Amino acid sequence: MMLKPSAFVFVLLLALAAIAAMGTGAAQTSDRAAAGNRPDQPHPGEPPAFSNVSVHDPSIVKDGDTFYIFGSHIEAAKSTDLMNWTRFTNGYRTPGNALYGDLSANLAGSFAWAGENDADSLGGFAVWAPDVFYNKDFVNEDGTKGAWLIYYSASSTYIRSAIGVAAAKQIEGPYKYVDTIIYSGFTRDEAYDRNSSVNKQWTNTHIPALIEAGKLEAHDPDWFNANGTYNNYMYPNAIDANLFYDKNERLWMTYGSWSGGLFLLEIDKATGRPIYPGTDGTTADGRMIDRYFGTKIAGGYYKSGEGPYVVYDKETDFYHLYVTYGWLGADGGYNMRLFRSKSPEGPYLDALGQDAVLPGDVDHTPYGIKLMGNFLFDRKVGDPGTGIGYGYMSPGHNSVYYDEETGQRFLVFHTRFPQTGEFHEVRVHPLFLNEDGWPVAAPYRYAGETAEKVNRQDAIGEYRFINHGKAYSGAVEKSVYIRLNKDNTISGAVQGTWKKTGHNYAELDIDGQTYKGVFVRQWDPVSERHVMTFAAMSAEGVTIWGARTDDRTDAEVVQDIADDLTLGDTANVIANLTLPTEGSRGATIRWTTSDAGVVTESGVVTRPPAGSEPATAVLTADIAKGDATASKTFDVVVLPIKPAGLSAHYAFEGDLSDSTGAFASGAPTGDRIDKAGGAIGYAEGIAGKAAAFDGASGVRLPNGLIAGNAYTVSLWLKPEQLTMYTTTFFGARDNNNWVSLVPNGPVGGQTMVWSGSGRWYDGVTGMTVKAGEWTHLAYTVDDGALKVYVNGEEKFSGTGFPNIFTTANGTFSLAVNWWDPPYKGLIDELRIYDGALSAAEVAALAAGS
Repeated sequence: MMLKPSAFVFVLLLALAAIAAMGTGAAQTSDRAAAGNRPDQPHPGEPPAFSNVSVHDPSIVKDGDTFYIFGSHIEAAKSTDLMNWTRFTNGYRTPGNALYGDLSANLAGSFAWAGENDADSLGGFAVWAPDVFYNKDFVNEDGTKGAWLIYYSASSTYIRSAIGVAAAKQIEGPYKYVDTIIYSGFTRDEAYDRNSSVNKQWTNTHIPALIEAGKLEAHDPDWFNANGTYNNYMYPNAIDANLFYDKNERLWMTYGSWSGGLFLLEIDKATGRPIYPGTDGTTADGRMIDRYFGTKIAGGYYKSGEGPYVVYDKETDFYHLYVTYGWLGADGGYNMRLFRSKSPEGPYLDALGQDAVLPGDVDHTPYGIKLMGNFLFDRKVGDPGTGIGYGYMSPGHNSVYYDEETGQRFLVFHTRFPQTGEFHEVRVHPLFLNEDGWPVAAPYRYAGETAEKVNRQDAIGEYRFINHGKAYSGAVEKSVYIRLNKDNTISGAVQGTWKKTGHNYAELDIDGQTYKGVFVRQWDPVSERHVMTFAAMSAEGVTIWGARTDDRTDAEVVQDIADDLTLGDTANVIANLTLPTEGSRGATIRWTTSDAGVVTESGVVTRPPAGSEPATAVLTADIAKGDATASKTFDVVVLPIKPAGLSAHYAFEGDLSDSTGAFASGAPTGDRIDKAGGAIGYAEGIAGKAAAFDGASGVRLPNGLIAGNAYTVSLWLKPEQLTMYTTTFFGARDNNNWVSLVPNGPVGGQTMVWSGSGRWYDGVTGMTVKAGEWTHLAYTVDDGALKVYVNGEEKFSGTGFPNIFTTANGTFSLAVNWWDPPYKGLIDELRIYDGALSAAEVAALAAGS
């Protein structure tokens, strides 16, 4: 999604201003300069322009005046201002890959062990989390020195992976394979993963060659469990490489992921290959040194921890280690942690002095400074702006850019967003050092701001307040209201004291804990103005944020709520209404109804039977804050149930015909919706015969099978295997607006209805269908209301589902789409209805009637 300004000149001026600010540390906008540093001056500034990209696990590097981010799935983008990004890659295309040329042939050395179309990466999603940097000492094949090196990850399972390195003379490539330098997931004896022909025995890695060359004394029996499997309790998954120079110009690589911990190896600058320790040992503070994997610097014992990133901070003379805990999905509680050390080899400690390497199989939640996790600056009715507010879900796998000349620091990461499913984008937040020398991340994304001097008077006022805590889960930390008072007390949802120290330092004492950080003025994208914010952390490693709001009287707040309060189109209601009970600044909203049989005071709607007249009622909202009150009424018209009619029925009784005769027969395809070839067989089904899909074929259904925003899809399926993202029934207006019924979806592998249309929508069922068993799946859409059923039981209900089929020539298919691996298994009794079936009607289909 690209936010484009109205005029090229505006973009050019803004970009130049941002670049100048980054280079000189000057204020961002001229109005601030004019206002100087006097208190209570308006700071509107120019609205910043952003162009966003989706690059998972972004690693940042700068070449000349251009910043680059490289990420998983061979995605990369560039920017000159850290705000407007342009993608320059083409994903997994091969040959003709933007970064790797002939991807399959070029990286074959790594793919022989892990990756391309193997095991859990069937369909190709196998190249992860690269790191790019310029190595002036690297010796190229032609004898010249200096190259851009990309350290990429190839992965087949959660433990069978490899890190490879490739080189290029230009940062945008193409990169040529150099070597595969670290393997993981190997076994003591011959063994194979599901959907793989790779023998995982350790002798099929490069370890025997390293032993023969004298670089390792022997293989280590401790690499294996008693049954010969890989010991990932103690040893790493070989992904997520990060290269960094120490202050003496030695080159290091940290790497690793769930679940045996994160490790460190020195790198030979001339070859780009590791200097393996060769023999086992122990650091002075008792940490493991493995002959092959290197020195353990964090984690272990099956605990989450991935995406290590180390940067030397010249100002503090510390090496900062950033790690992400949790699972990357929107419900996985991804959150960024921070440790630091005086040595690149560790130990890396948090603010309490706790080692990043766990002492044993313990809960690791208390370890590390939590920079950021799930949060929402919750926009209530009556607050400025629109929507639900500003927040992130599962922000993480970050990199950091530190500019030694300007002293600016930037946290670069990917994040998902509340109520948008697995859709993700890159975000850049400024980092500032607190008085103890710890980096704290500012609450809002970077918009050209710097660490300007702050007047105490400008810090006084009401704030939305976030406490990130230390836990990680799918829960969202929502904002509450606090006030920094003129007498230096804090009131509202928390109590304590505050003070401004120095240039822009902030210190807050809340509930007996002291938080040290900074005040900084930032752009609030919801209210669309610059606001005072603070970011601070405690010695316990808890981060707090605040974002100031305008001062309003109770009467003004109540009026703001009355003006803002809406229930949408209440003249054509077909689903339950969401009735807010809390407004801006803690105001209350109490609802009453004239007829609970039509709509209750909690918004539950009862639709009249089919053929009846619409039902009406009046909802009244009574708004109160302090002594101020107001009321607002809404006339509600609830429409009767619309009967659904059968549009098409594909029974697969030896052919692909529609038994209703309304639509043409389907046609076999290859492994993608637009590829020729493929063959469909037939086998015993749930009723008569079923269509048999071989994992390399699909069916193209007639265009226009669904047209409108009220429909039902019902089918039976019996998967032979479950692969991530694979569709069963797929429909699209175009490749940016689609809906897919997936047995193994991107949210924890759940069976779900997954849609993309500007943002992703996840209709999750809370379960995964079983391979080898028949399951009935159905979903209904009724003007944005989605229900998903498994074996006749409702598993999901939600609103706001996108209207995909706005034309009469939508594209439809079974088992294939444009991107993902095809379905393998049986499908039977596909029925399409014009209109949404009732729960009873869906249950009858699942019962076979």
